[in-house]
Amino acid sequence: MNTAAIKAIYLNEMSRFFRTIGQSFISPVISTSLYFVVFGAAIGSRIQEVEGVPYGAFIVPGLIMLSVIMQSISNASFGIYFPKFIGTVFEVLSAPVNFMEITLGYVGAAATKSLFIGLVILGTASLFVDLTIEHPFAMVAFLILTCLSFALMGFIVGIWAKNFEQLQLVPLLIVTPLVFLGGSFYSVTMLPPFWQTVTHFNPVLYLISGFRWAFFGVADVPVGISLGAIAIFFLVCLTTVWWIFRTGWRIRD
Repeated sequence: MNTAAIKAIYLNEMSRFFRTIGQSFISPVISTSLYFVVFGAAIGSRIQEVEGVPYGAFIVPGLIMLSVIMQSISNASFGIYFPKFIGTVFEVLSAPVNFMEITLGYVGAAATKSLFIGLVILGTASLFVDLTIEHPFAMVAFLILTCLSFALMGFIVGIWAKNFEQLQLVPLLIVTPLVFLGGSFYSVTMLPPFWQTVTHFNPVLYLISGFRWAFFGVADVPVGISLGAIAIFFLVCLTTVWWIFRTGWRIRD
């Protein structure tokens, strides 16, 4: 394992984050505050509790997942797309590093950035509502797995994209609707039976449900299924990245 190469790629990617640390810190704080004003105050005044949890606290796991998923995808996709766009990716490909070391550097940096933002949102949310985390280790595990899995997905999107418009296509048109329709701000049990069945085909539901269980001990689907879903998604993304480097698809073209 070429740890020097992983460290070089990781630190290079993190340097962009540290140059805009103020923006990276302020933006999630403002957006989280706005979500609590809209959902916590406006809707929360009409919905007091969901499954025995105050509505303001109930939306926190979904809010964290929404930001973490989007940040993981955007950071990882831009991180690999920009070197491909300007041609410096060939320097990395010609270096004595394998696909796993390249992936660890880029994906690790993207996951670290999104993990930081998730913790910032958690800290901001605790200023608005009283939060209790019943299963802290499970919460951390779900958060890290989500950051890594969607950073891998973003890495794939960055390799697939041929222009900046395509770079935003998957997050905006596919991932964002799935997150909003995956029980981010409501419980699936609040839906009519038909839509409950439809929602169970949404893979993001299992992530949010498991993450919410770590906070409050309530879930729309069994936590074991949630862990299995995120593990399968992680393996599928990792296998796809391996295939991309093995074949050179969209990299050596």
